[in-house]
This record gives sequence, C-alpha cells and structure tokens, in this order.
Amino acid sequence: MIDMSKNDTNKYIRIKGARTHNLKNINLDIPKRKLIVLTGVSGSGKSSLAFDTLFSEGQRRYIESMSSYARQFLGKLKKPKIDKITGISPAIAVEQKVNNRNPRSTVGTSSEIYEYIKLLFSKIGKIISPISGEEVKQHSVSDVIDFIYNLDERDVINILTRNYSGENLNEYFQNLLKKGFSRVRIEGKIERISSLLNKNLENKDIEVVFDRLTASREKENISRMNESIKNAFKEGNGVCIIETENKQKKIFSNKLESDNIKFKKPSEELFSFNSPFGACDKCEGFGSVMGVDEDKVINNKSLSVYEGAVQCWKGEKLSKWKDRFISKSVEFDFPIHRPYTELNENEKNILWNGNKKIRGIYDFFKKLEKQNYKIQNRVILSRYRGKSICQKCNGSRLKKEALWIKVNNKNIDEIIKLSINESLLFFSNIKLSKNEFEISERLLNEIIDRLKFMKEMGLGYLTLNRLSSTLSGGESQRINIAKSISSSLVGSMYILDEPSIGLHSKDTKNLIKMLKKLRDAGNTVIVVEHDEEIIKSSDEIIDIGPKAGINGGEIIYQGDIKKIHLNKNSLTGLYLNEKLNVTNPKVKRKFKHYIIINKAKENNLKNINVKLPLNCLTVISGVSGSGKSSLLKKIIYPAIQKKIQGYTNYLGKHEGITGNLSEIEKIEFIDQNPIGKSSRSNPATYMKAYDEIRNLFAKQNLSKKRNYKSGYFSFNTDGGRCEDCKGEGNIKIEMQFMADIELICESCHGKKFKEEILDVKFEGKNIDDILNMTVLEAINFFSNKNQFKIANKLEPLDQVGLGYINLGQASSTLSGGEAQRIKLASFLSKGFSSKKTLFLFDEPTTGLHFHDIKKLLKSFNTLIEHGHSIFCIEHNLDVIKNADWIIDLGPEGGAKGGKLIFEGQPYDLIKNKKSYTGKYLKSKLS
Repeated sequence: MIDMSKNDTNKYIRIKGARTHNLKNINLDIPKRKLIVLTGVSGSGKSSLAFDTLFSEGQRRYIESMSSYARQFLGKLKKPKIDKITGISPAIAVEQKVNNRNPRSTVGTSSEIYEYIKLLFSKIGKIISPISGEEVKQHSVSDVIDFIYNLDERDVINILTRNYSGENLNEYFQNLLKKGFSRVRIEGKIERISSLLNKNLENKDIEVVFDRLTASREKENISRMNESIKNAFKEGNGVCIIETENKQKKIFSNKLESDNIKFKKPSEELFSFNSPFGACDKCEGFGSVMGVDEDKVINNKSLSVYEGAVQCWKGEKLSKWKDRFISKSVEFDFPIHRPYTELNENEKNILWNGNKKIRGIYDFFKKLEKQNYKIQNRVILSRYRGKSICQKCNGSRLKKEALWIKVNNKNIDEIIKLSINESLLFFSNIKLSKNEFEISERLLNEIIDRLKFMKEMGLGYLTLNRLSSTLSGGESQRINIAKSISSSLVGSMYILDEPSIGLHSKDTKNLIKMLKKLRDAGNTVIVVEHDEEIIKSSDEIIDIGPKAGINGGEIIYQGDIKKIHLNKNSLTGLYLNEKLNVTNPKVKRKFKHYIIINKAKENNLKNINVKLPLNCLTVISGVSGSGKSSLLKKIIYPAIQKKIQGYTNYLGKHEGITGNLSEIEKIEFIDQNPIGKSSRSNPATYMKAYDEIRNLFAKQNLSKKRNYKSGYFSFNTDGGRCEDCKGEGNIKIEMQFMADIELICESCHGKKFKEEILDVKFEGKNIDDILNMTVLEAINFFSNKNQFKIANKLEPLDQVGLGYINLGQASSTLSGGEAQRIKLASFLSKGFSSKKTLFLFDEPTTGLHFHDIKKLLKSFNTLIEHGHSIFCIEHNLDVIKNADWIIDLGPEGGAKGGKLIFEGQPYDLIKNKKSYTGKYLKSKLS
C-alpha cells in the first residue's frame, strides 16, 4: 500500500511493517488533513492500527518532549510493533468508554463546561443578600470616591464610622480625644466630644466624625478625602459612612457583610462540589443523602391517601396513622381523595411534614428511629430507606453561600439545571456591564463554543447537572467527542472510536458535519466506524480484514467508496453495494401474548400507554433523548422485576403494568457495563471456561510433581500469580497533568504468573499462551485435543461474533457492545431452560460490522425460537427492519420528546410522516 511518490511527511503519515496484535506486517500511507474511515469486521485489526499503533506512537513521542519526570517512564512505555512511522502528528484519542460511575460526575464536569462556569462566577459573580435582595459589595476607597463624585460639588459631606464596642463610654470618649477626634454624631446630631464627657448616653447610636468637607474635585480636597476615607475604614473595622447635609446616607464596608450575614468572597473553590470549601456540609457534594425514599414510601403515585398511597401506613397497627390523618384532614382542608400526583407543593408538605394539628410521614419515621431498639421498627426503617434529595442544599450540592452569588440574576444551580439548548440561549444573550464583559469575554466564548458543540452533537436536551452515571453509552461517547473537538487544535491527529454509537440516523448528519469541521480546521481525522452514512461521507476508506482475529489484519482496500465494490474480498464493500445484506423477513412473527405499560411518565415520557408483544423481537427506537432508556430501564425492567421477584430498587412513574405477565418467568437486563467486578476479569472467566482450563493444567504431570492445585493458575489469588502486579500483567503509573500510563510489569513481562507456573504446559502451551489465544483459536485448539467441555463453553462467544477477542483480554479494554455480547453468550452457553425469559438489551449492535449484526440477529432468533422474548433499544436500521414490533418515541429529544409516535411493524412505520425513524428506514425496506 506504500506509494514511493508519497514521501512528503507534510502530506502523509507513512507506516511500514505494522505488526501490533493481528496486523500482518502492513505498509500504509494515510493522507493528512482528510476524514479517513477505518472499517472492517469486528476484530479485523482496526483498533490495533488506530489506537495501539498510531495513537500509542503519537503519545510516546509526545512524552519525549516533556519534563524529565515524564521521560523517566518513556523507556518503559511499550513501543508499538512497527518498523518505521513518519509524518505522525500530535494525537488525540476518543475511545469507547462506559459512562462514568463517579457519583459526583455530571454532564457539566465531564464536558468541562462547569469548570468555565465556575471561573465565570468567581470573576464576575455578584453577591445578592437573601434578606434584602440587594447586592453586597466589598467596597474600596475608590468606590466611596465614585459615590462622592456623583454628588454636587457644592454639597457638604460628613465622613463617619462606627467603632464603639460597648466599653465605658467616658473612657471611650477620652480615647477618641487622644487620637485627635473632636466630634461624634449621636442620634443624628453632631456634638463636640468635650461637651459629652460624664453624660449618660447609654444605648445611643454613636458615630465618629472623621472629616467634614465639600464634594469638590480640587486636587487638595481629593487628597484629603482619600486620607479620611482610609482612616474611617481602618478605625471603623471596615465600615465607612458618607452622609450629605440633606441626609442622603450611604454605608460602605470593605467586609462582605450585610443584613447580619457574613458572605464569602466568590472563588472557584466555592462553586466546586468536589471541594470541602464549596460542597454542602450535609450531603458532602452528592446532592442526596440516605434517608426516607419518597418513591418507596409512595410507590404508586396515582393513588390517593384514602386509597392507601402511603405504603408505610398499612397493616393492622400502622394504619392508625392513616386513619388519624384522614379524620383530621377536614380541619385543614386536605384532599384525601385526590391522587398524590395531583397534590400541590403545600399539600405534599403537609402530608410529609405535618402541621400543628396532625403528624406527617417524617414524624412517623422519627418515632420509629426513637424506638429502633425494636426489631420490627428497624425492619420498617430499612425497607423505606434510600437516597433522597438533600434538604439542606435542595440537591444543588453546594453551600448556601455559593447560591447567593449570581450572574445576570441567576445563581450557578439555576444555570446548570437548564438544558444545554437553554444554557446556550442564556449565555448568548447574557447582559453584562462593559467591565464585566472585558473580564469574562474569553470565558464566555469558551462556554458558548462548547455548548454549541454539544448541541450539534445532538445533546441539546441534556441538563448540565445530569449525572454521568445516568447517561447512555452513546451520550457519554458524544460528550467525550464534543470535549475533544472543542479544544480547537490545528494540525493534530484525531482518532475516534465509533462516534456514531447511540446516535439516531437523524443525528448522524450533525456528527458528520462536526467531523468535517474538524478536518477543515487542518486536522487529520481517523475514525474507526461501521456506520454506513459516515463511511459514505469519508474522503478515504481503509478496509481491514478480510475477517477477524488471525484471519484479519490485512489492508483489503484503500480509496474512495466508488471502487470498493470491485474488491471481492471486502465484506464491507459487499454489504455497502447490497450484494450481501442483513436478513429482513417480510412476514413477521405473530404474537398471542403481550404486556401493556399504562400511563408512563418517568422523566420526559408524556403519560403514554405502550403495548409490548412477547415471544418476538421488539425494538424501542427514537432520536437520542426521546425517552427510550426511561421506558426500558426505569419502568419496564423494574416493573416486571417487581412482579416476578417481589421487589425492585427503583420503579419509574407509571400507573401499572397489565397483560400476560404469567408468560414471563424470568427477566435478564443485559447492559453495556463491564463484565465482572474485578479488573482481572476476562471473557474466559466470565464464561466459566477458565475454571476448566485451570483444572486441566492442575492435572498435568509437572503440576502433580510440584503439588500445584488449580488455584495456582488463578490470577485472583496468591500462589502462582505474579506478586508485583497481583495478576494484572501491568502496573498503572499516575502522571501529573496527563492521563495515567499503564506499563507492562517488569517481573512477569505481562504474563501475570510466576516463571515456575509457566513451566507447566498442555500440548506445548503454557497458561499464558492459552490466555493469549483468540476465542476461535482456542475453540479449534481444545476441540482438536478432545477438550470439548472447554470448547463448548467458548462456542457461544463465536456465535455472537466475538471469535476475535483474546481469552485473557482484560474486561476494562472491552467496548460496551462487546461486554453486552459476552453477557448474551453466557446465556447461550447455559442452554435453554424451561423458564420463559424476557431479555432486555441496550443498543446491542454497538461496535458491530454489518456481517456481525447478521450473527447477532441469528442469536436473537435462537432465543426466540426457544420461547423467550427480546426487548431492545436500538438505532441501527438493520436491526429495526428485522424487528417484529417497533415502539418509536419522539418526535425530538428532552422536553420535546417522550411521546408515542408509532407502535407496530416496520412496513407500517415507514408510512408514518411524524417518525424520523420511519423516514430513514424507508431506504432499507424499499
């Protein structure tokens, strides 16, 4: 693939002899300042080229230019297996990551927009007194002079202060005389101090007169004025008073005090909920505390108090609380027959906090806590305990002092509760003084630019205070992209890993615009991608294959899309030109049984009724933020879980679930979270194949001689594992001001085990060799050695299109889609029980090539044929066209979403003019 004429490193990145992972000693010239798409089946070597070769070498060279502290690790940093690479630019990588689970992380912090907003508030924020509503300023001498300059030059002014602290009055006057003061003002009247000695003036308002002069602008007068004001501030403990002859009075203070409140000076830390200085004392910056969970106490909000909405007031003994509340309700006009959802804030407050005439829900729990020596009380308390909004900060996470500081009449909490679209409107139309604008211009430009990028990425419906843990994988990915793109670098190499994840076809066009904008700024944009629209919009395609794992790693095609179909070895070309296609049975499965979700209103869902058929493939579609996750994760899953198991953690707002629930005996939610809880977990351990492999090695003759049990071949327990890296294979080095670096362990050289353990071999392979096999290699190896028990446990991984991954690949390196398919494979490996199971999937096509989607659908069909049901959230049109039933939500995201646009079959959806999904699906069904 190397063209000798392409020797200009300003125009090309030139790779020679790349052999990382499964790459077959490839040579490649990649044009700079172009939008390049790397494509090919999953496991063909795209990420090996993009991240483990290009980015890895770019990062290594970057560290070369850094301090000696950073460079000390350079010799240990793994160099990619490559002969030579030239023309490489500084690299920025945006990899697939499962959303941040840090409980303090929000959209604002992960996108870094909140950092700029904090800085803005610290620079130009105005302190507003919660009592008077007036601005509280820390005045200087110049502020007092400015006030005087606004007076008529002929006005006579008094410069005064207060410094009487309650000591002996006569002694106080004597001290003033010694300091050179001659006059004081008592009760508004100026008196000579000498005439007040030995008089009874207790409880009188006393002010010291520093000077009496005109407001003239003459040089000598201004100098005198300055000196008097300074002394007034000094003697008056920070207070200076100016009063004119016509009794116009102004009090200045160089302390942040007003209305008997001491305020804090705006600083960046004051607005940080990750800092003890700014975080709420009660919830410590989390915004919620462990207490009485409203959703557990009132889990069916469609009921009234009379109908038993308050769960904890049920039972023979506890119902007396309900009876007492109902009998007293007439006295304070409480609507006991009105559903909880229709109660106003005052009525809810009475129910929870009670009043002078009746005790409420919180009083009930306070009594239980006082008597928690009784076991039944402790049981009730634990049953209704959960996270609730912190009442001290009302969920803002910050101390009240931070919320008294405002910009353009809004505090920081009010701003981050706005959607990104609303925030953009606020900051674009913000009204500031000339001085404020000069101070904040660069900050405002940065905030507005980042918000624009977020909007263009289709995230305008998100609020800045939305928890990162509640985002979908696609939303997290796009936030990372927007953050990277907004850095506005030029001449860099951006490497993005499937940026279309979680994007509806409608939003993909905006993403393509963003990628082209990045390219047009002078950057090289390399995208690992399977999305058809992005592939077709690229300047050049590099197709890697022909298949996965050991059968991949070759450059199959390089060029524009027009000629890819001429290469018969390119699976991508065959699918793009429809010589191969993902199956689409026109006759859909007929169903007898279904469930109905009644009046779903969680988050942005608009009180919708949804029909979901069983024993078929049901897809929930719609633009990003339309309410798909709210419906599946917050209502369908917990509602059915509660029916089957009798309990659930959180149940979203709806008015019930009906239908053929007896047809569901088990429910499994297969999300994109990492497999296993340990960083040492891998596909082999998750599929339970590694237990058999360890037993096999423990049976070898050398193991018996040395008394090695199966535990010696585990990297989770002491014995055979490397003690330095604890079976990780690498050691993490924390770097200052840059991402942490993972280095291969020097003791075991990344093999995770002690040398003596690696002496044990089965058919010439030690335990490290086995873990470095791909799933396909391992299946063939163990089948040929008559170890069918191990091969059979691994077979489902190949069935779901994961034959290319290594058995020992760390779970942290797997994409969300790969993790999801490993979980699916684990269910396939267990066989098919007689229990009818409902499987829930969240975008299972993440990271899948057209060819792999075909395999995934085959696995789905196998589950359905065995009597199971599948509900999945999906944007991929190939999956949507194969669905038996579609629930389409929208029409837009956020507040403009949450409506049921369509429910039915694919061919009927394309006739619906309101559906964006139908619009893009039409080309797939024509």
